[in-house]
Amino acid sequence: MNKNVIAFFRMFQYEKIAPFVALLVLFVASSVLSPYFLQAKNLLNILRQVSYSGTIALGMTFVIISGGIDLSVGSLAAFNASMGILFLNYLMNKLGNEYLAMAGGIVTALLLGVLSGALNGFMITRGKIAPFIVTLGTMAIFRSLALFIGSAGEIRSVSVHYGNFGMESILFVPVPVFAMIILTVVLTLVLNSTRYGRYLCAVGSNVRVAIFSAINVNRIKFITYTLCGFIVSVSAVMLSSRFNAVSTSNLGMGFELDAIAAVIIGGTPLTGGRGTVWGTVMGAIILGIINNMLNMLGVSPYLQGTVKGLVIIGAVYIQSQKA
Repeated sequence: MNKNVIAFFRMFQYEKIAPFVALLVLFVASSVLSPYFLQAKNLLNILRQVSYSGTIALGMTFVIISGGIDLSVGSLAAFNASMGILFLNYLMNKLGNEYLAMAGGIVTALLLGVLSGALNGFMITRGKIAPFIVTLGTMAIFRSLALFIGSAGEIRSVSVHYGNFGMESILFVPVPVFAMIILTVVLTLVLNSTRYGRYLCAVGSNVRVAIFSAINVNRIKFITYTLCGFIVSVSAVMLSSRFNAVSTSNLGMGFELDAIAAVIIGGTPLTGGRGTVWGTVMGAIILGIINNMLNMLGVSPYLQGTVKGLVIIGAVYIQSQKA
């Protein structure tokens, strides 16, 4: 009987539902601690706040599953958002059509995200440089470029509609949250139902075995970093449109930590080889609820990083015990 019970739990794959269980427990505890937590406005605010780093965490999930890391995501968001708004303003002056200028600015930011991610992937695969070193370097490069083109200040959009776009809702769901949900569904299908997804897990599990299985490891890693760059740019567009401006020194600051934390809490091990996209979303929401409750309880915002760090260490410790 005991063997049957153990076999059942193994089949059930507890680690995949652990983030959902943790979120449910945290949700109930927060409801008890604060009468304002369950208000619709507060819940939507939490979702909106986590949607930016949560979207980036989706791309980070694929990178970590591949056995890599990307420390450049926050700086890349600042650089791409800056370039997108600069091109939007340029098109406004040249064309005078606000919607064409918006489209041009958004496409520019997304294309730069693809190219920037591809640059990371190229240096990692062709240059044979460790992902940590490559993305640490590009983190400094992208941030310095953003500071240079913005004179270390703020780059404002001249488009009113661009700012409205960032604050709109679709079926009562804020646009950034809606975008995160759509990406989550698509990326879940990509990870679980495509050859690329299977190859990605194989590469993260054991590179040598993947090579012997005739998998083009370099191609899989290159696609993964390129995809991550694109997803980062989606978040950058959402964030810059919310404020209708980019603070080159602050935008995206610390997003790499938030993204990695959400991925780890969501059940994806840093060793790679496996992971869940929905788990990452749950991890991002868990971090958002923790920050929200600390604010409601009057805890100093300077201590929120301490709590976040403890949560990360705890999640990694639990994963190491399972291994």
